[in-house]
Parts: sequence; structure tokens; C-alpha cells
Amino acid sequence: MALPLYDSQPARRVPWATYLLVAANVVVFLITPMSNFATWYGEGEVRTCKVEHFSYQYGAVPSELTTGDQRPLPPKVVDDCGPATFGKAPWTSAFTSMFLHSDALHLLSNLVALFVVGMGVEDRLGRWRYLLSYLFFGLVAVYGFAWTSPDGTVPLIGASGAIAGVMGAYAILNPRGRIVSWVPPVIVVRLPVWVVLGYWFVLQWLSLGDDKSNVAYAAHIYGFVAGVAFALLARRAGPARRLAALSRG
Repeated sequence: MALPLYDSQPARRVPWATYLLVAANVVVFLITPMSNFATWYGEGEVRTCKVEHFSYQYGAVPSELTTGDQRPLPPKVVDDCGPATFGKAPWTSAFTSMFLHSDALHLLSNLVALFVVGMGVEDRLGRWRYLLSYLFFGLVAVYGFAWTSPDGTVPLIGASGAIAGVMGAYAILNPRGRIVSWVPPVIVVRLPVWVVLGYWFVLQWLSLGDDKSNVAYAAHIYGFVAGVAFALLARRAGPARRLAALSRG
């Protein structure tokens, strides 16, 4: 399996929006109970329960998003950690869940992917349109996952749905791009974008229905498709805007 390292095409401007998203995800992780840095949450079972309650408070629970109402915590969580002591508006968790990660490895894998494709997409869309599209991709991924599992009670957390959207946009906006990838054990190669991202998308599709995995493959697919659709519209709108500007001139 190839591990993407970086985009071989240099950006024409400093990717401040990508840096901001990376920094936001890191800072949020460090202040959550999922991080070993956040010692103020306690240790042992106390910390485990803090993680459980935090995940349900700020994670996107499918059954809450489909009904619009906060649901009671699962009986096992209540037995082990007590009932919920928080209130939430489920729609806000669609945003907050994008900035939560279960552990450092989860965070690192997402940020590597964001670095690889984010700078190229930001370079072509512009900072503000890129930031807004990132949030849009994340919302599509979260609500798409909820629609697929409307009765689900396990909270969805992670930036991977939004990043999958950026991947989809990258594939359309940089169709001739090359992604420098590491192929174990020691080979580093420049692979066409359609090989790297196409393989990734097919892998997500084939993994749907894997009940033993805690990866939200459906969210990745919804995010990726949203990115592709958005980039196709953005690419078509570009020539139209230039033609309108010429006609006005």
C-alpha cells in the first residue's frame, strides 16, 4: 500500500488556510480528554468516562442528527460512567465532531492527508472558498453517514470526512498532478493522483459493511463525492466568470 507524503506541485501562495485547519485540529486535540497532554481530566477509569461523555457531547451521533433531539446515553455507558450531565443541540455536533480525534495516530493520519491535498486545493480555490468548502464537505460526510445509519448511537468523530472532500476536489482540480508516496519497505515514487486517490476511494467502497471496523467508510465516500461535485462546478464556473468579465470589458 502506498503512503502519500506530499504533493509534487508547489503551491503558488502560502497555504494559510491549510495551516489554520491543521493548527485548529492539533490545539483542539490537546485540550480534549483523548490527549495524554490534558492531565486535568484525571487518570484511569475517571479519564475513560470523561472520554465517553466528551465524545457523546461533542461527537455526531447519527440518531440525534436524524431526529434533531438529544438521546439518552447507551445503558452500558450509563452503568459504567453515569448519565449525561450535559445538554446539546445535535446540529452543532456536526461541526464540533470534525475537530475531534480519538488518539494521536488518528490525528496524525488525518493531518498528513490534509497536508498532501489541502495546499493544492487551497491554491486553486482561494483561502475563503477553500475553508467554506472544507466545512461543507464535512457536513455532507457527517449527515450522509447519519442518513446511512439513522439509528446509530456511536458518536462519529474525526476530520476524515471533510478531508475526503478535499481529496475529491483535488482529483478534479489537479487531474495531472503527482503525489509523492512511500511504498514499503523503502521505495519512494511519484504516482498520478488518480492512482493514489482512486485506490483510496475503491478501498473505502469495498470496506463498506465491515462491522468489525470502527472506521466511518460511508462518511469518507459522501465527503469524497461532495468534493468531486463541488470541484466540477467550480471548474465550470471559472470560464463562465472570465467570459462575463470580458463581455463587460
